[in-house]
Amino acid sequence: MESNGTVPRAPGNRAVVLGVLAATVVLLLAQAASGSNARLVLLLVFLPALLAGLGTVAQTVAVSVWVTVVVVVLTALFPPPDLEARVGTLVGVVGAEAAVIGLCARRVRRERELSRMRQSAVALQRQLLRPLPVTTADVRLDGLYRPVEEDALVGGDLYDVAETPYGTRVLVGDVQGKGLPAIGTGFAVLSAFREAAFREAELTDVADALEAAVERHNAYAVQSGEQERFVTATVLGLGGPGDRDGPRVDAAGPGAEDPLAEDPLLEDPAPVVEAVNCGHLAPYLLRAGGRVEPVALPAGIPLGLASLAEPAGGSRPRTVRRFALPADGVLVLLTDGITEAQDAAGEFYPVELGLAELAATPADALPGALDERARRWSGGRSRDDVTVLALRGAP
Repeated sequence: MESNGTVPRAPGNRAVVLGVLAATVVLLLAQAASGSNARLVLLLVFLPALLAGLGTVAQTVAVSVWVTVVVVVLTALFPPPDLEARVGTLVGVVGAEAAVIGLCARRVRRERELSRMRQSAVALQRQLLRPLPVTTADVRLDGLYRPVEEDALVGGDLYDVAETPYGTRVLVGDVQGKGLPAIGTGFAVLSAFREAAFREAELTDVADALEAAVERHNAYAVQSGEQERFVTATVLGLGGPGDRDGPRVDAAGPGAEDPLAEDPLLEDPAPVVEAVNCGHLAPYLLRAGGRVEPVALPAGIPLGLASLAEPAGGSRPRTVRRFALPADGVLVLLTDGITEAQDAAGEFYPVELGLAELAATPADALPGALDERARRWSGGRSRDDVTVLALRGAP
């Protein structure tokens, strides 16, 4: 399911040969039918120019030689009235083909350089992201990460999982933009998460640490003349010290309303998931029988933008949402590489329907199956990185 990072595929040699021969025959017949002195065969010089944007250097050279030979033969059989015109024709054709070959070589060289750069970026990003699956005392996390295949550089998807004294913490996010700068921002977020997840007891404090990391990274970016970026993310916590033996209620203080009391997702005793949403896509809860429930999380503010939305009183712009993860449930976390897959009519992939159709799919195969359906929906076109995580309670 990964991109191989190769240069764009050139047309086959057979197709090139057949196309060039067909074009040559058509122009020769048109020249014969015209009965005039118009040298229509000179239009063949456009064939190497067209091929230079798609084919290999060898193909472009071969077609250029063929065109030159055809022009030379016809010039010898049907010479122009004066020697100067003959020489001018031959010099013009040879010069044009040489320029076309040079442009083709330059294009191929640039494509190879971009391919190597992209492969390096993908390798760097894979070193930053944790291999999946991951099993902790609280959860089993299966997933898939696939870099975008149509761009020269990868996007900024990120994820991580940490087994901490406060339970298992999971992060999924997407950095604005693509390329090495986006990877740099993602590295800042991952580094902050790997520290704050073990240091902070409250999930909102973990989110605050990620916010501070993005702000610091943006400050350095401005100093170096780069673009500031924001990050959409969701931070989850499951299985804290109070959850090992059953669900935990929100620590809102004596007499406070229980935020779990009227939650429709808490129909049966189950581990409680805490979630802080920072402008990211809401997850889906997939249950046995094909029941799919979007988890209603507060919209939240993307990381890096909290200072713009912070109220005058200085209160936190993010809150914790708590919901249950049933024993038969799978929590599906996504990035927009899935939700923004479009068909030929411009319609986005219906994620909820796709998940319902995959209800019988094992959790470890669910991410790959969902990605495959989204790719079929879009005709194999990828506009962004794809990350799909399937989280369930540990056995």
